[in-house]
Amino acid sequence: MIFVVGLGPGGPGEITPRAVSALEKCDLIIGYKAYVDLARPLFGADKEFVVSPMKKERDRCEEALRLSLSGRTVGLISSGDPGIYGMAGIMLEVAGGRTEVEIIPGITAASSAAAILGAPLTCDFAVISLSDLLTPWETVTKRLRAAAEADLVICIYNPASNGRPEHLARAADILMETLPADRPAGWVRNAGRDEQSSCITTLGALKNQKIDMFCTVIVGNSATRAADGRLITPRGYRD
Repeated sequence: MIFVVGLGPGGPGEITPRAVSALEKCDLIIGYKAYVDLARPLFGADKEFVVSPMKKERDRCEEALRLSLSGRTVGLISSGDPGIYGMAGIMLEVAGGRTEVEIIPGITAASSAAAILGAPLTCDFAVISLSDLLTPWETVTKRLRAAAEADLVICIYNPASNGRPEHLARAADILMETLPADRPAGWVRNAGRDEQSSCITTLGALKNQKIDMFCTVIVGNSATRAADGRLITPRGYRD
């Protein structure tokens, strides 16, 4: 048996009871080191943990499958929700029906960041990752332009990293082909953790913000406004 579990944004108060219950049933928990570090304090020294390096997602899933087929109950962990840029899809592919796999959802970065910024996702929105490790940049560009043309609120995952520090600035330029530079926007770093910080800004100003892989960025639609330090996107209810 394999439980694929979302830990949420990282704070101990934001992992769901269902996720905790699933991991308590596991003989061992496997995941990328940063996620293991989030899970370890919740279960003490009695739980066995297996640490897997970055960019070894398939190897991680193959190890989880091997352990499951040997009779162990395995917890495979992701931050946020495992079905949103997480481990759920690849685990199902690797398992191929050879063992039971249960997906345990978690609070994803879009909803946790939105709650901190106010209520920017109250209407239709798109979630787009700027990472081009698995998706060609040309495809990312096409999706950014389509979301801007559709007047969607845009939630941006993986906005920048040490290896691609310019990606958010490039994305902002692409969006500003359609959207005004003063479009309300915001970002959250380390949502739900002790180091949490956030900022309400504009699309044009995003290019000069110190934003990294620990950030989630939200760009409003034409109805989004900044008020009292919050972003608000009206749902559209009639008076």
